[in-house]
Amino acid sequence: MLKSDSNKTVGVDHQNELPIGVFDSGVGGLTVLRALQHHLPNERYLYLGDTARLPYGTKSADTIVRYSLQAASVLVRRGIKCLVIACNTASATALEALRERYPALPIIGVVQPGAQAGCEASATGRIAVVATEGTVRGGAYQYAIAAIRPDARIEAMACPLFVSLAEEGWTSGPIVEAIAHRYLDTVFSAPQPPDTLLLGCTHFPVIRQALQKVVGPEVTIVDSAQTTAVALSSLLTSMGWLSKQEGQSRGVAVRFMATDGRERFARVAAYFLERSIPADSVELIDIALAEG
Repeated sequence: MLKSDSNKTVGVDHQNELPIGVFDSGVGGLTVLRALQHHLPNERYLYLGDTARLPYGTKSADTIVRYSLQAASVLVRRGIKCLVIACNTASATALEALRERYPALPIIGVVQPGAQAGCEASATGRIAVVATEGTVRGGAYQYAIAAIRPDARIEAMACPLFVSLAEEGWTSGPIVEAIAHRYLDTVFSAPQPPDTLLLGCTHFPVIRQALQKVVGPEVTIVDSAQTTAVALSSLLTSMGWLSKQEGQSRGVAVRFMATDGRERFARVAAYFLERSIPADSVELIDIALAEG
């Protein structure tokens, strides 16, 4: 038996049919959700975007941990079988605190699966990481890659404008490519350029095609959203916790929650999910009232 922090017990027999909890500081984690739905189409999901308090990357470590514990508490109270931290900053900063708070709950972040996939994809060990300023400054991917592959040569670049492009729905075209060239040309025009580009922000997969055009077809692009989905699929399979119901028989596949801006959440979500969602389907919650 597993017990949530609301003191409700969940029978092991019903564990498979509980939803997967996913949280992010905003909407970028929806690329992770999309990847999860692709790899695990029979599952149900609870998605929480802490849009009132984004971005997490500019906050102190203590604040990020507190926010992450509060977000997890909301999801755990509603009943989930596992938790996906679809935020690079929270994955790097709060993963261990979350595992300590919920030792019986499988918890997976986006950093480790992305780093592992990047190391496996690179033939030369030359890996470029593009992420937000906070993620690059914190060094999460650099440390994770170096731990897996000590011989790796890592170039980490902060590309904050990629976030704005993604949220505006500008995923291709000359403006997107010009900005990508400005960020990437120096590294990828070097005599020994990286052979792998790791997308270390959950916003970035929506501009992946433009990035591939800029860096060239010989560079392998690794998407941490996809690798996280593969890692979770393997984990649930090994635990025997996959849903046994067909997707079409499960009713609402995803329930969306946000802490602010229901209309903006729905508008931007369309770019990340590649489908529209009605604004009134997004539940507004006050995450600050959650324990954490």
